[in-house]
Amino acid sequence: MAKTYDVAIVGAGIVGLAHAWMAASRGMKVLLVERSPVATGASIRNFGMVWPIGQPAGELHRVAMRSRELWLELAKQSRIWASTCGSLHLAHRADELAVLEEFVEQHRDGEINVRMLSARETLQRTPAANPDGLLGSMHSESELCVNPPAAIAAIPQWLHQRYGVDCEFETTICELPDGTLRASDGRHWQSERVVVCSGVDFQTLLPEVFAGTPLKICKLQMMRTVPQANGWRIGPHLASGLTLRHYRSFEGCPSLAALRQRVRDETPELDRFGIHVMASQNELGQVVLGDSHEYDTEISVFDRAEIDEWILRELRRQFVLPDWTIERRWHGFYAKHPQHAMFEVEARERVHVCVAPGGAGMTMSFGIADRFWQSIAGDRLIGSNEN
Repeated sequence: MAKTYDVAIVGAGIVGLAHAWMAASRGMKVLLVERSPVATGASIRNFGMVWPIGQPAGELHRVAMRSRELWLELAKQSRIWASTCGSLHLAHRADELAVLEEFVEQHRDGEINVRMLSARETLQRTPAANPDGLLGSMHSESELCVNPPAAIAAIPQWLHQRYGVDCEFETTICELPDGTLRASDGRHWQSERVVVCSGVDFQTLLPEVFAGTPLKICKLQMMRTVPQANGWRIGPHLASGLTLRHYRSFEGCPSLAALRQRVRDETPELDRFGIHVMASQNELGQVVLGDSHEYDTEISVFDRAEIDEWILRELRRQFVLPDWTIERRWHGFYAKHPQHAMFEVEARERVHVCVAPGGAGMTMSFGIADRFWQSIAGDRLIGSNEN
């Protein structure tokens, strides 16, 4: 007889883990299924930035801040590492400084808490800002740093120990008929509700759901340094002025158009491959660097050496590190919806699809899952403030 659950989650990346936690914290009996020994997709191939500053004011920023709150709760309960590092957006060009000053002025006394720092104040907060040509920076205290590979590997065990979530790894679900999950090895389970969080491989299990959807696939290239010696730390997350072209939160700044035009004129290769440079540092001292963005038919199965070279060129213009030795290089893929923070649909009765956080999975998944389960089960979390 098949084992029965209230909720079954397909996929143990950050979106699936968020749904498993939010369902289990509301007292539901949860099954978590993952086809690999541990999730290996976009959830472990990112900066580890919980990045509310990238979300526009309003509902999306509030969801990101709820995610931040939940990350800190998770860290307290599980001892998974999460640092309240905050962030600095550096300005080395006048148009970058103008955009940042406009953004700060737009959000004065608003829900996004940011302030401008002089070049001297910036260098007091981070030893990693290149002082050559530095004009200033924008500081935010909201951002967190996590270590994605370590967190994604540890959260399932914590969910099992704390909430009794059953985890079935190396298990591929191939069919979802009438509340049944059928695996390729013949095993099956019953569940009152199913949530499919299958990441970029969204077409495999429910192809009819995705026919004609506007989801785009993005490929990025990233790298990571060796641990910096003698406990050297960058301090906050660091973002260059190039990043202002990427995040929706800056779209209302009047000077952004001139910045974009200047980048197009001076360095068109950056626009061609969606390059904007950022840096984070995990608890091991490794600095994560990137990144680039190629979409859909422009994606090559092979990594481009010139993209890494351009990323490093721009990083060295903006940042200084004691040791630039690259320990790891990788690429990742994520899905993105052009209008929504997540693609959420009830594919059939009590079978939901939640995919495509658009490169903001670490920032948005916990808040989005919390909102989803509030709508399903009400706000009846159990043990949310326990030690």
